[in-house]
Amino acid sequence: MAEMMGHHAIVTGAGSGAGEAIALALAARGAKVTAIGRRLAPLQALTDTSDRIFAVSADVTERPELDAAISRAVEKNGAPTLVIANAGSAQSAPFLRMDEDMFRSALDVNLTGVFNTFQASFAKMNPKHPGRLIAIASTAGLKGYSYVSAYCAAKHGVVGLVRSLAQELAKTGVTVNAICPGFTDTPMLHRSIDTIVEKTGRSRAEAEASLRDVNPQGRFILPEEIAETVIWLCSDAAASVTGQAISLSGGET
Repeated sequence: MAEMMGHHAIVTGAGSGAGEAIALALAARGAKVTAIGRRLAPLQALTDTSDRIFAVSADVTERPELDAAISRAVEKNGAPTLVIANAGSAQSAPFLRMDEDMFRSALDVNLTGVFNTFQASFAKMNPKHPGRLIAIASTAGLKGYSYVSAYCAAKHGVVGLVRSLAQELAKTGVTVNAICPGFTDTPMLHRSIDTIVEKTGRSRAEAEASLRDVNPQGRFILPEEIAETVIWLCSDAAASVTGQAISLSGGET
């Protein structure tokens, strides 16, 4: 319980999936957690599970809205020490059917959202206190996948941002890393499976298998595995780990 005592963690996209698991894992270890998301209801449900979680609604693509949310977080819990930029979304389309709005939307949520979260939070950090900036990226930031070129472009951008910022902040005591999960058992994955079923006529079992089999271990990543990797990156044991894109993928290359 005392492992993260004294820390204030900001987690975006905390209403479900990996973000929810991360918020709960940090709170369980004693951190004060500010859970940020667009929908307040699931965030408030999190506060019912732990008195260490504070819920604030904000869209990471709207900088004034996010700035206001982080200011509220600082008023409630003090300067942040741990920042986990988890908010993201994925849409699929063949490249020639993708319009500019879809491409920009993917960049706004998955890349600009990380930039906004890191910059707004880092500005509130105590320069005398070691900290962590962690982006939940994707194996799509390390390789290409068909029909999600905008998502891959955004996640590659996140990995580049992390690597560059790690160099810039190396002497500050703040580390910057990305976690790159493969297909993860979250609501976003289930929506992707629904899309495959709708567009291809495959059965749900066939659609699930087409994604699950990308992982050499033949399974989906669990949100809790991402959360535990966050916990390790936030620990003193990972103080020298920075500028890394850690693949959680069962050996996918």
